Amino acid sequence: MNAPLKILVVEDNPDLAANLVDYLSARGHLVDAAGDGLTGLHLASSQDFDVILLDLILPGMDGITLCRRLREGAGKATPILMLTARDTLDDKIAGLEAGADDYLVKPFALREVVARIQALARRAHATMVAGELRVADLSFDTATFRVSRGGHAIALPPIPLRMLEALMRASPRVLNRTEMEQAVWGDAPPDSDALRTHLHLLRAAVDKPFEQPLLRTLRGIGWQIAAPDTASNAASDAALDTITSAAADLPADASSA
Repeated sequence: MNAPLKILVVEDNPDLAANLVDYLSARGHLVDAAGDGLTGLHLASSQDFDVILLDLILPGMDGITLCRRLREGAGKATPILMLTARDTLDDKIAGLEAGADDYLVKPFALREVVARIQALARRAHATMVAGELRVADLSFDTATFRVSRGGHAIALPPIPLRMLEALMRASPRVLNRTEMEQAVWGDAPPDSDALRTHLHLLRAAVDKPFEQPLLRTLRGIGWQIAAPDTASNAASDAALDTITSAAADLPADASSA
């Protein structure tokens, strides 16, 4: 039996919200609910949840805006399953680009909601154990900001440290330029030379002293930290998916970063 999860349901349809809350509660989970975007943002920002179920169309604040503010403003990495009646590719991409982890189109089976929730929770818990992010032999303690690889401590300046955290939280997904800038600088990104310089410092610290590189640059797409056995698949997916179109303005010599 899976461990109980603390779940936030942000859904303005009272019947659907009640069904979700009742179904999840009956399976032992702790469930809070919000009927509008502003209340949802407040609960999601002020409390710790294992998973958030987020409707796309909400009064007060839509799900895309809520998701983006939660990721960029509040710095929350809580897994988000977006629920919506919109099923176009553009809608799905918009949700994922805003920071959602998964997407479920209405109408859906409640059993599938539970399966998706449990998968997201397992993935999040596997990535972060006792406040530690880990990719291959690279670890990042989010409580102390200590970084090590293969048992060797790595010292990083603040900006490369933030870049590393963003890449490790996303791993093995590829971060495009916009995502990287938002994760590190918010709404005040620097020029391209500064971005390349910080990436160069990060690569020199986490890769160059070691035999196996973990930080990859995908020309015209973005950057990725991943174990060797998962890097190629994730990179291929990123190269084929138009979700990275925002990174098309990467500088021509970005691969030197």
